This record gives sequence, C-alpha cells and structure tokens, in this order.
Amino acid sequence: MAALDLTLPTGASETASRDRSLAQEVVPEGPIADGTLPTRMFEGPVSTRAFRIPSLGLTPLQILAPLRAQLQKAEYVVLLDCGQAVCGGFDFRFALDVLPAPNMYVNIRDYHFLSAVSADGQAAVTLLASAAAGAGYLQIVQVGEPASIATQRPVAPPVAVIADNGTVASRLLEHGRAVLRSLEFEVGKTTLNGKDVPELAQVAALMQERAGLRIAVVGHTDTVGGLEANIAVSRARAQSVRQALIDRYGVAPDRIEANGMGYLAPVASNLTSAGREANRRVEVIVVAEDAE
Repeated sequence: MAALDLTLPTGASETASRDRSLAQEVVPEGPIADGTLPTRMFEGPVSTRAFRIPSLGLTPLQILAPLRAQLQKAEYVVLLDCGQAVCGGFDFRFALDVLPAPNMYVNIRDYHFLSAVSADGQAAVTLLASAAAGAGYLQIVQVGEPASIATQRPVAPPVAVIADNGTVASRLLEHGRAVLRSLEFEVGKTTLNGKDVPELAQVAALMQERAGLRIAVVGHTDTVGGLEANIAVSRARAQSVRQALIDRYGVAPDRIEANGMGYLAPVASNLTSAGREANRRVEVIVVAEDAE
C-alpha cells in the first residue's frame, strides 16, 4: 500500500514522540457507554507524535478537519469521529493513551477525536485535537506496516515546562494554564488552611475583568499510592480551591469547575523527590471565554 503522508497545520511543532517497532494498539471505534469503550486491536509498528500549534481561537475540529480530509483521500475509512460530549467526556479521555502534559494538553471540555482504518484493514490512525488559549494541540497515533506510517512533520525541541514567573493572570492568558504554588493545605487533609492566597485573588481579579472567562481547577499528585486514591485526593483539593474562589473571592460557581487527575499528567519525573514535589500541584486552566 502507498505511504500515508499527513500534512500538518501551519506552524505545528513536534513536542514529543514515542516509537515502538512492534506492538498491539487498541483503537476506539465507538463512544464510551456504561463504562465500556468499543475498540479494535491492531498490530505492527506504532508511532505516536504530539504537536503544538500556535494559534489564537483555533477549535479542535478546525485542527482535525484537514487531516480527516487527507485520510479520506487516502481511502481510510473513519471508525469514530466525535467531540468530547459525544465521545464520552472525561471517561473517554482517560481511556485513551495520551502523551503526558505539557507536551500534549487535553482540555477535557473541548477536544475532538477521530479514528480511521486503511482500506485493506492493516493500518489505523487516531487523531486527538484540543485547544487552549493561544495554542492548539494534536496527537497522531499510527499503527501498521512501516511503509504506511510516514508523517511529514517539522522538528522542534520539546515544549518547556511553564516557569512559575509572572502573574497568574499573565500565565493564564499566555499559556492557558497556571500552577498555583502558594496554596497551603491542612496537614494530612485536602482542605485549604485559612490563610489568604494572593494567587487566588489574582485569578478572581482576572475573572472580574474578563466577565466571559470560564476556568477549571485541576489537582495533581505524585505516584505514591494507588491511582484511584490519588485521583480522589487531587479532586478533593481542586474542589477546595474552587470553593475558596467562590466563598472568599466572590467568583460565580458556574464559571469554575474542578476535577482531579491523580498522577496521570506529570510535569517531571516521579523517580526523584524534586520531581514528585513538582508533580504535587493544583493548577488553573482556561476552559473558554464566552462572548459578553
């Protein structure tokens, strides 16, 4: 079969990659329902690539649609093509194998997924697109014979972890997310202590200034302990921060959501104490900015 060459959006830069010479890859072929994800198994060389696309206001579908057209032109048959609501939201996202942040960022409220299989049934491609303020993100997974998985892509160094400098507001507007490093939780608990938190005041001030802004508070942990326990802890801490923004700083509840990722989105290695400390964090991400 002819090689599949995908032309990426203008300005796309590769942020991470993973290649396996021979592996089995589970490809979703339907939305998640009742906790079950319909899949089809493929075997062969597997290439996973993540890209960052600098663009203001680009939607996940706008990122994905030109690639979908290229797949269809190459006679690939679409198995699944859905946005976050139809795919299954949070549950579908975490059933996927996604390269870790910050190299691949997935807004759980705004992503689009597509899977397709070659005409001979021997190769498959999955596309996952998402967007944040000022940038789009794309992951391409290709599985099949070596000749079928050539992707045209620029080479660029990995995206660096966002430094904790500048104001929270500037980081949110520039990068779409900001880690809140000044938070202090009660010892052994998931609730904030009673101290003032200047970073939360900055978030509240930004939301007052930009009345259409909606955010999510997301908790993260290191890998000490089981996944379910860590997700519960990270979610509880995120909910505590959300409640503080509402109670202490007067942010409207319908403009903030909260959830926990456990240890699924590290920013550093969990093999060192410094890395584990960096991974234990609560961050705010921009979900959308509605027209006023």
